[in-house]
Amino acid sequence: MKQSVSVRTAGNVVLALTIIFSVLPFLSMLSAALQPQGSMPEGIQFTAHPQWSNFVDAWNMADITPLLWSSTLLVIVVVPLVVLFSALGGYAFAQLKVPFGRLLYMLFIVGLTIPFETLVTPLYYEISGMGLLNTRLALMLPLIGLNLPFGIVWMRSCFEQMPRDLIEAASIDGAGHVRTFRSIQLPLALPAVSSLGILTFLATWNQFLLAVVLVNDPNKRTMAGALQAFVGQYQTDTVLLNAGALLIMAPTMLLFIILQRYFIRAMLAGSVKG
Repeated sequence: MKQSVSVRTAGNVVLALTIIFSVLPFLSMLSAALQPQGSMPEGIQFTAHPQWSNFVDAWNMADITPLLWSSTLLVIVVVPLVVLFSALGGYAFAQLKVPFGRLLYMLFIVGLTIPFETLVTPLYYEISGMGLLNTRLALMLPLIGLNLPFGIVWMRSCFEQMPRDLIEAASIDGAGHVRTFRSIQLPLALPAVSSLGILTFLATWNQFLLAVVLVNDPNKRTMAGALQAFVGQYQTDTVLLNAGALLIMAPTMLLFIILQRYFIRAMLAGSVKG
C-alpha cells in the first residue's frame, strides 16, 4: 500500500514538473509580448498596463493575413491527399499481393530513417529543375511525398490488424477489394485515419525549413516560414518578436486544445501494436 502511494506521489511530482516546464516558456513569451514596445523584458514580468495592441501591430507589420491563407490552402491540399494515398497504400501492402511488395515496403521504411535536413538540398535542385520554385506546388508536392512513408507504414499496421473473419465474409458475399476497402475496412480504420490526419496537419502547418528554402515570396510561405523574415525585420524589438511568434503558434495551439480529447483517443485506438 505504501509502495503504491509513493509511486503515485512520484508520478504526480513528475507530471507537475512536466506541466511547469511546458507552460513557463509560453508565460514568458506572453509577458514579454504585453510589455511596451521598445523595452527589453527579462523573465516573467506582467505589467499593470498590458499592451494588447502589440498583437495587432505584430499582425499588421508581419502581414499575417496572406500567410494564414497560404497555410490554410496548403493544409487543405496536403492533408486529404496524404491520408487518401496512405490509406490506399497501407491497404495494398497489408491485404493485396503486390509484386515486390516487401521490397517496396522496405523502401518506405528507409524513407523514415533518412534525416529530413539531408533532403532539402536535393529537393531544391529537383524543384528548381521542374520550374516550380517560388510556387505553392513547391511546398505541396514535397510535403505530400515526405509524409507518405510514415502514413503508409501507419496505415499498413492498422489494416493488418483487421479481423480476418470480416474480410472472408465480404469475399464470400462477392465484395471485391474496392468495396471491401470502402465499406468495411476504411470505417474500421477511422481512428488511425483521424490520428494520421491530425499528425499530418501539424507537420504541414508547422513546416518552416521548406517554406524558407523553396519559396522566396513571403506571401506564399507558411505562417511558420514567415518567422525568419519577422525575426530579421524586428529582431531588435523583443516585444513585437514575442507577439508575432505567439500569433504564428496560435492556430496550432487552439486546434490541439479543441481536439485534444479526440487526438488522444485516436492515438490510442490507432496506435501500432508491437
